[in-house]
Amino acid sequence: MSKIQLYSLATPNGIKASVALEEMGLEYDAHKIDIMKGDQFTPEFIKINPNSKIPAIVDPDGPGGNHAVFESGAILLYLSEKTGKFLSKDAKLRSETLQWLFFQMGGVGPMFGQFGHFYKYAKDKCDHPYPVERYTKEAKRLLAVIEKELERKTFLVGEEYSIADMSIFPWIICLDKFYEANEQLGLDKFQNINCWIDRILKRDATKRGLEVCAI
Repeated sequence: MSKIQLYSLATPNGIKASVALEEMGLEYDAHKIDIMKGDQFTPEFIKINPNSKIPAIVDPDGPGGNHAVFESGAILLYLSEKTGKFLSKDAKLRSETLQWLFFQMGGVGPMFGQFGHFYKYAKDKCDHPYPVERYTKEAKRLLAVIEKELERKTFLVGEEYSIADMSIFPWIICLDKFYEANEQLGLDKFQNINCWIDRILKRDATKRGLEVCAI
């Protein structure tokens, strides 16, 4: 079997793909795409992802041969279906896993990203309080949804680690690691989330995935 080619950077979205590859035991080559230098806009990368975003993969053993997949959620789903791992075959659990995956894609990622942009990166461009207030409120709301879901549960969908967890936890750790928003969002108060993160970060494969294409 030929190696999957990963094009990524260790951002929250990039981490999803590398963690999945490590957890699923797939052989791959990692290529760092430095988005600060504009690597994502090269003609070579645009052939893989016309949207010029990381991560992206090319699977030499995919349908039709070299098969490119972009969008982190689509990559997680593709790799799960390829390996039969981290996405339950039970119809109910599969549906729940996909719901949380789309919850991340439609809510957590965009809203946390906007929060981080205005809270940390746009301070010198926008001094109006509204954006930070708006996205702080929404980030806290989404955290509360996750906190509630994790009551008396090991992972988001029952007792098994899944692509739902892989999709969301990188955005949670980003809030503190990249955005330095622990105090702003009261992250220490979300006890269920913090315990869940601790469980995830004890996984050797996940820890390896966090270091791939490091910033």
